[in-house]
Amino acid sequence: MKELLQLTISASIEAGKAILNVYKLAAIEVEYKDDSTPLTHADRASNDIIDKYLSTTNIPMLSEEDSRTHDFSTRKTWDKCWIVDPLDGTKEFIKRNGEFTVNIALAEKGHPILGVIYTPVQDVLHFAAEGIGSFRIDKASEIKSPEDFFALAKQLPLQLPPATFTIVGSRSHASPETDAFVEEQRKKFSEVDFVAAGSSLKFCLIAEGKAHVYPRFAPTMEWDTAAGQVIVEQAGGTFVEWPSQKAFVYNREELRNNWFLVEAKKSK
Repeated sequence: MKELLQLTISASIEAGKAILNVYKLAAIEVEYKDDSTPLTHADRASNDIIDKYLSTTNIPMLSEEDSRTHDFSTRKTWDKCWIVDPLDGTKEFIKRNGEFTVNIALAEKGHPILGVIYTPVQDVLHFAAEGIGSFRIDKASEIKSPEDFFALAKQLPLQLPPATFTIVGSRSHASPETDAFVEEQRKKFSEVDFVAAGSSLKFCLIAEGKAHVYPRFAPTMEWDTAAGQVIVEQAGGTFVEWPSQKAFVYNREELRNNWFLVEAKKSK
């Protein structure tokens, strides 16, 4: 598991470098897929790099940017698979606000067991695996040896959730149901803060202990959540479908997720 995690970390950082090369250009060319979501050269470049790294494991890869991997008649035979979003938060990338990530997860029998979220602009890496724990490391691209990631990383959570009940939510994908949930919490607590963040950074805030809850009552896909789920769960938090509170299962025939609720580790 440790070797797979090191490989995944290296893949995410190299992919992040390719993304930044596009990010620094004077103009970013944008195409639109059939579902009207944006696509850039950075998405493709990141996907190619990740595929090159992960193909050495002989574990199949389900990627947002490779529609050939979406066919369930093939995927249903997979006991293990990588679940990848080469550039999560393309809208944030286009806006140039820095809130985009590289997401890589490994799932076994439908359950994510390893996850990496790399934020290229901040050069911050969050990584986790079953039996190892959940961690954050700053200036990730400056670390030369994969072994040093484990020696220098800070274990999550970094803190207990703040005294003020804090909700983190999407910067670009609000919904009436999410608004209603926030208002419901305002009735329960004397003070409530709402923090907007892009891409998978919301999972990272929960895992670090900087927010109490992340409600997502709007569409997402498997590659949006798999890595974040591992990082949150290995930091002591919870991730469940909402309102059923059932466990999430991955590599499903339907790749679109149900609503979910993420909660930080609770203080004793």
